[in-house]
Amino acid sequence: MHEQLTTAGPVRGRGAIAWLGFVLAADMLVAGTRLPAAELRAGAATVSVTPDRPVALWGQMHTRVSAGVASPVTATVLVLESHNGGRSLGTTTFVAADVVAIPDDALEAIRTKVAARLPDFPVDRIVASATHTHTAPVLVGGVYDIPAAGVMQPDEYVEFFAERIAAAIEEAAKGREPCTIGWGMGHAVVAANRRSVYADNSAVMYGATDPANFRMIEGYEDHAVDALFVWKGDGTLLATAIDVACPAQEVEGNGQVDADFWHPVRESLRKEHGEGLHVLAWTGAAGDQSPHLMFRKAAEERMRRLRGLSRLDEIARRIVAGWKEALAGAEQEKLAEVPLEHRVERVELPRRTVSEREADLAREKIRELSTDKGNQTLLWWHGGVVQRYQRQQSGDETPFTTEVHVIRIGDVAVATNQFELFTDFGVAMKARSPALQTFVIQLAGPGTYLPSARAARGGGYSAIPESNEVGPEAGQVLVDHTVGRISELFAPSGQAPPAAR
Repeated sequence: MHEQLTTAGPVRGRGAIAWLGFVLAADMLVAGTRLPAAELRAGAATVSVTPDRPVALWGQMHTRVSAGVASPVTATVLVLESHNGGRSLGTTTFVAADVVAIPDDALEAIRTKVAARLPDFPVDRIVASATHTHTAPVLVGGVYDIPAAGVMQPDEYVEFFAERIAAAIEEAAKGREPCTIGWGMGHAVVAANRRSVYADNSAVMYGATDPANFRMIEGYEDHAVDALFVWKGDGTLLATAIDVACPAQEVEGNGQVDADFWHPVRESLRKEHGEGLHVLAWTGAAGDQSPHLMFRKAAEERMRRLRGLSRLDEIARRIVAGWKEALAGAEQEKLAEVPLEHRVERVELPRRTVSEREADLAREKIRELSTDKGNQTLLWWHGGVVQRYQRQQSGDETPFTTEVHVIRIGDVAVATNQFELFTDFGVAMKARSPALQTFVIQLAGPGTYLPSARAARGGGYSAIPESNEVGPEAGQVLVDHTVGRISELFAPSGQAPPAAR
């Protein structure tokens, strides 16, 4: 089930936000007519979203207040516009930000502020995604016990964050100019599946791998480096988007604001291609992956020391090498005219059911944690399960809906989701997609894990009700919906998509 928001005809201005949840049919795609290749224009901007005073850091189960800045957190904007005969055929805006996730109210604030600055801009086509660094400011209230004095509060940071990003979108939009675009793929071993499986079939995130009852690492790993490249008319590289299936959480437990491994990636690329290069960091389907080593740790660390690199620099070295592989291919096929098509919809997914036993276990945890101070985050976490069970029992549970964008840019597809999406689902999307190359972007929204069926059977953090609003069944619905929309965008004009034949 889904509700289509826009396809070829954008909803414009501040009122666009009110259209969420309504059906808007667009004649071009509904009738099966393909948009032609057209002149592509692009504008880009990068803005610091580093707070100007101490802030609570998001991503752990305890409150951390920042003690300085290890590296700036940024938001990078890329605006793409398809143009034909002086007429705009459509605009897509990507925002990649160094935060854990993009809460709904933060996205709405960005869109509202952009609509005020650019009244005719299609704000519904703003795609905002997160790198999932665990050393960036909190964007939601009520999760942490944040000191009231001397610390920027979440609602203050949302305003700061949204205002800066809106200004960057305005800058990029006003700077649009004819460009060429290309795409490519390389490889980099950055992520490891982080769930250990034991003899009793239980699974534990970051579980030890040296006990006698250890049996396997649970899931597949995706080591592709998918990259988009945008060049100015003079051949200067304006922007690049780099998609790796790994969250930016190597230094996740630290106490300073930090963009994690994306900072040295950006520094390295700008050193070679100029300070004006705008680097969008996209996180592929990686709910069960992270940069933390799971085995061979001593050997890996020895080689890193022999290279004279920090762990962040080692990860960045690998990503940059994969990016250069992609660039070498893309430079041979720069295109000035490509189809650009964008669909954004509200998709309804089945909620994960909370069992009576799971609710009882959550209540027991709450009783245990209530005896000590400093457990607000864990109490909030387990409390959510109890509340969901109560809504189930009373019949007050509402459907889970989520915003999904599917975009065609020439021969490539870009598909978004709000989740920490387990890699199995991303692999399924890529494998079934008719596009030459498919970019999956997770955390284009407020987050929550979406586990595979095997993970749900194994349990453990990331695959239990506390971690999930929806479960494996929803993951399959999301895959089928996404592949269906990509198939429609790539179906020859006047023909039904392959999935529908």
